[in-house]
Amino acid sequence: MSLLTLLGLIPLIGALVLALPIWGGTARVFGLAFSLATLVVAVMVTVQYLGGAELSVRQPWIAAFGASFALGLDGMGLAMALLTAVLTPLVLIAEWNVTGHGRWNVQGYAAMVLALEGTALFTFLADDVLLFYVFFEATLIPMYFLIGGFGGEQRRAAALKFLMFNLVGGFILLAAVIGLFATSASLGGTPSYLLADLAALPIPAETGRLLMVGFLIAFVIKAPMVPVHTWLPFAAEQATPGSSTLMVGILDKIGTFAMIKFCIGIFPEASAWVAPVMIALSLISIVYGAAAAIASKNLLRLVSYTSVSHFGFMVLGIYVFTTQSINGSIFFMLNHGFSTAALFLTVGYLIKRRGSAEVSAFGGVEKVAPVLAGAFLLACLSALSLPGMSTFVSEFLVIAGTWSRTPWIAAVAATGIILAATYALLMYQRTMTGPVTEQTAKHVTRDLSGVERAVMIPIVTIILFFGVLPGPIVSLVEPTAKVAMERMQLTDPVAPAKGEK
Repeated sequence: MSLLTLLGLIPLIGALVLALPIWGGTARVFGLAFSLATLVVAVMVTVQYLGGAELSVRQPWIAAFGASFALGLDGMGLAMALLTAVLTPLVLIAEWNVTGHGRWNVQGYAAMVLALEGTALFTFLADDVLLFYVFFEATLIPMYFLIGGFGGEQRRAAALKFLMFNLVGGFILLAAVIGLFATSASLGGTPSYLLADLAALPIPAETGRLLMVGFLIAFVIKAPMVPVHTWLPFAAEQATPGSSTLMVGILDKIGTFAMIKFCIGIFPEASAWVAPVMIALSLISIVYGAAAAIASKNLLRLVSYTSVSHFGFMVLGIYVFTTQSINGSIFFMLNHGFSTAALFLTVGYLIKRRGSAEVSAFGGVEKVAPVLAGAFLLACLSALSLPGMSTFVSEFLVIAGTWSRTPWIAAVAATGIILAATYALLMYQRTMTGPVTEQTAKHVTRDLSGVERAVMIPIVTIILFFGVLPGPIVSLVEPTAKVAMERMQLTDPVAPAKGEK
């Protein structure tokens, strides 16, 4: 069995085993053990990949459709797999005593988290379009139950809205996948869903544009971008902080990941054709998401809106088509996963103590819980991409790459940095500084516990480490950016020589 197959299979086996009603109080330990085993395999995959091993799987699956069980790995896929493997055990520890509604308990929570991890990993590894689609849709099931089984008072409505938005995108994607089957059969003689085979097909421009739009709609909803982002703030507000971490930190990355791997990989001409629209949507998302975060009164909604803005940066980096900007976009996917985890989890610790996510419910927290306030400050600084944080490097790469292609677009995007500083610093000021309010003194009676610190330390360490030494990850994902540029048949802008206009 290939290590790639094992990587996605371990958490799925763990989810199935946890479905058996035999574990009781040991379920959380068992779930954590499976997530740590997945992390060990991810490290083994990383060692082999960095050692030059070619990691791939290709087995016949549905011959009539030309579908294969095909898995592959490049730098971008490895970065997303590592993000998934690291965040999952941290979320399970952070939600150690999670309580559900009805029959949902900690055993069900661990099972759904492992199911989400396994399906997400296979989505990131899939080199067959039909296989990708199956796992792309499968990720919705555990996420739906994580929101609906463990969320707040409006959890069912939030879970349904999450599901409906993403199912609509999935149905449109399915139509495009079926159209791709017919196209590959007519152009190639025999149908194939292998990414390598589809990339080699001479797909006519009109057909490619139509099919690509079907793919792109699903990915824009998943990302999410304005105007199809409205499911995210509601879902994040109602879900537990750990579930929101998985949803925004991992699940939503599938959208931007797939734009590079499948939209550019299969439809380069159509990607160039749609680029102006995607750039416009990304700029709107950057500004709108940041402005909505400033106006938010609920901490969970506020964090979700920051992600709408950050996804705008990621999409912008993809569609301005420079090696530097695409590189920054991929790096941003990884960095944002840890940054948003820091925000959601520290907000979760605040909510657990206070019993409310409203900004107005806090004040003066830094005086009674200084370590919690310090962790929250680092999370806020990461959100605003302060130099020294890993998010700064990725955001800088996106803006610098955009500037080299179209300076005025970079200037508009840069306004998001100013707005980010506004929402991040206001969030900290309103909750942490000032006199200790009566409600804070009554409810926030303890600082971060040992377990809570154990969850935050690796996240903060990663954010700071790659802020100071981004080279290893930048080098890891740069080949993917170069391949994308080759598919687009574009070269990076060259600065004019001295004296030239």
